Amino acid sequence: MVIDEASTEAESAAAASVRDSGKTPTELPEDALILIPLRQVVLFPGIVFPITVSRPRSVAAAQEAIRGQHQVGILAQRDPELEEPDQIDLYRVGTVANIVRYVTAADGSHHLVCQGQQRFRVLEFLGGRPFMVARVQRIEEPDTQTPEIEARFLNLQREAVEALQLMPQIPQELVAAVQNVAGPGELADFVAAYMDLKREEKQEILETIDVSARIEKVSRLLAERIEVLRLSHEIGEQTKVALDKRQREVLLREQMAAIQRQLGEGDGKGAEVAELSEAITKAQMPKDVEEQARKELRRLERMPEAAAEYGMTRTYIDWLIELPWALPEEKPIDIAEARRILDEDHYGLEKIKRRIVEYLAVRKLAPHGKAPILCFVGPPGVGKTSLGQSIARAMDRKFTRVSLGGVHDEAEIRGHRRTYIGALPGNIIQAIRKAGARNCVMMLDEIDKLGAGIQGDPSAALLEVLDPEQNNTFRDNYLGVPFDLSAVVFVTTANILDTVPGPLRDRMEVITLAGYTENEKLQIARRYLVRRQLENNGLREGQADITDDALHAIIQRYTREAGVRNLEREIGKALRHAAVQIAEGSTEKVRIDASDLATILGPPQFENEVAMRTSVPGVATGLAWTPVGGDILFVEATRIPGNGRLILTGQLGEVMRESAQAALSLVKSNASAIGVDPALFEKSDVHIHVPAGAIPKDGPSAGVAIYSALVSLLTGRTVRSDTAMTGEISLRGLVLPVGGIKEKSAAAARAGLKRVMMPARNRKDLEEISEEVRDKLEFVWLERVEDAISAGLEERKVEPPPGTSGARAA
Repeated sequence: MVIDEASTEAESAAAASVRDSGKTPTELPEDALILIPLRQVVLFPGIVFPITVSRPRSVAAAQEAIRGQHQVGILAQRDPELEEPDQIDLYRVGTVANIVRYVTAADGSHHLVCQGQQRFRVLEFLGGRPFMVARVQRIEEPDTQTPEIEARFLNLQREAVEALQLMPQIPQELVAAVQNVAGPGELADFVAAYMDLKREEKQEILETIDVSARIEKVSRLLAERIEVLRLSHEIGEQTKVALDKRQREVLLREQMAAIQRQLGEGDGKGAEVAELSEAITKAQMPKDVEEQARKELRRLERMPEAAAEYGMTRTYIDWLIELPWALPEEKPIDIAEARRILDEDHYGLEKIKRRIVEYLAVRKLAPHGKAPILCFVGPPGVGKTSLGQSIARAMDRKFTRVSLGGVHDEAEIRGHRRTYIGALPGNIIQAIRKAGARNCVMMLDEIDKLGAGIQGDPSAALLEVLDPEQNNTFRDNYLGVPFDLSAVVFVTTANILDTVPGPLRDRMEVITLAGYTENEKLQIARRYLVRRQLENNGLREGQADITDDALHAIIQRYTREAGVRNLEREIGKALRHAAVQIAEGSTEKVRIDASDLATILGPPQFENEVAMRTSVPGVATGLAWTPVGGDILFVEATRIPGNGRLILTGQLGEVMRESAQAALSLVKSNASAIGVDPALFEKSDVHIHVPAGAIPKDGPSAGVAIYSALVSLLTGRTVRSDTAMTGEISLRGLVLPVGGIKEKSAAAARAGLKRVMMPARNRKDLEEISEEVRDKLEFVWLERVEDAISAGLEERKVEPPPGTSGARAA
């Protein structure tokens, strides 16, 4: 280590201050040494090494050694993380060292320069001092000289020189120092000190007293390092050769191109540029876009093919050429044919198909007008995506679909800038290129599944795409030029609208698709699903048949959904059973009836439990809206001895908990009117439970059902088993309107109910309910909660079984 000569005076002053500190040097036994433990360093004899000491005991040891002009013993710690090592935490073999220099820095740290002298072994630690002292045995260096040691010495010297020559920027003085070391032991210590070894490996070499064994260990470790250095050197040389070869190829290509130009021969690049120029002319780009394309083509012409930007520029020009800039000639829309296509592809959905026909009629009369963006909203499996395909067929246009589920990067819509490696246009431009037409029908699927991330909000990028006033100059980040999207017919789909941002929802006309009725599902299965599953399972028509009774049973007992996706799966499962029998040759035709379903599909998954649930007081059937359609839910109430608490279970949301509290308060305020002793509430707890506790439930529309369940519990009158109810209640006893009437009515019909009680202010929604559902249900319109009690509860009281006092009338 090189020490700055300017610091000599400061070092001398520091050492003098230690000697003149007024303390008397400690008397040490003749065979004792002051010890300085080190965390990571192993000092070898003959090596000069700088050491920084900061622990109080080490600082005291160094200062005592300076005052008494003692040598010190340098020992390595077994665990470098220990702040205050004890005797058992130190190795027993170390190095006797002279302190050559002692410096106290301005920041209070203490620095030593120590020179190793010889090995020692700790015999006994001595206490009673503020630093570590031990009786030691000094180990003399063996001077054995044998032919084997001499040979190992020369081999180690050669390996050390080779290792130094493989390392970059090694000073020649170090090579000379290795060559000038005279003794075998000194050479082993010298090489081990400067090798990149683990602390444990260095300590093992220090503890090896035998010279021959020491040289052998160091030689073995050095040979491993030489192999690593050789490999690194070879890899570096290969990389250099590869770079030189690439530069040589670039130079030769330039020379070859110059020779071809001198000889007047056309090169491949010239033909490529001419071909691209002709393609740009045929693409019928707008004037500003064509100027940009030809500008990039001129850059490509001047650019060497080996340049990094050559491929990026060529890809950009290809994108501009392949996009459908020209508007194709449109065929007039045939409204009668459009009706036929919609009826052929979809059963039912009369209002939806009527709205689509209106949309197509407006497009026919005003081809260049600003048509609305249709957004189909409904549960999974009701045919939203296939409606978009039918619109494309009716308009005789190309159809393309862009899935937005899980998109959380704005660049997925607008594209990446060309400055990024691997940049591409956004999904909108990619879909138009795939469709090959600027007037395609583009379905943006699952628009409610968009998510914002650190890369931006993709829903904000869609605002320009779906705005007819702006999308005629849509600018993709990759293209960098405007592209007209006004001729594209955009259709979007969503399961729910709650997660769609307001500005984006405002740009779309929402068309709601509710669930199918049982008869509609039967017709869809007979017309579409069975035929499709026959083809998917390799069956010809006539080889397998499913009766209408079997389809009815699958719909009622094996599926409970708004759409028909699970229905198609169950039909496919039944036909696969038939395919096995036909493939085995056991039969040529299979007929599947309702009685066969238990064997094929297993026991029924669903059953009508309304009558069973409402056969006792305190149970009411409610109606709920879910993102996958309507459903029924049960509200159960019981009374137990207590002090007037309300217990709610079933994973209810905050709004539903408030509805339950409002219902109980309303029952308490009307206790006398319904024949209940008000004092009963002070000595009873009321427990309200909504089964299917693993499913979160929320919303105010269960208020009527909760109120009816409480009145049923307290009066002993059961709720009618054929009746379901929905509606929000107020503390004044009013029944307030709720949403999802269409879906809830369909759910009541699917569950086999006969009557539905709904708020009177929802009477306007009756037209949205399909005629089949209206024919199956009797609608009871509620103004106040008293109407629900008189219409929904049985007249006679039911005495609860023994031991179930919670349901006894008050």
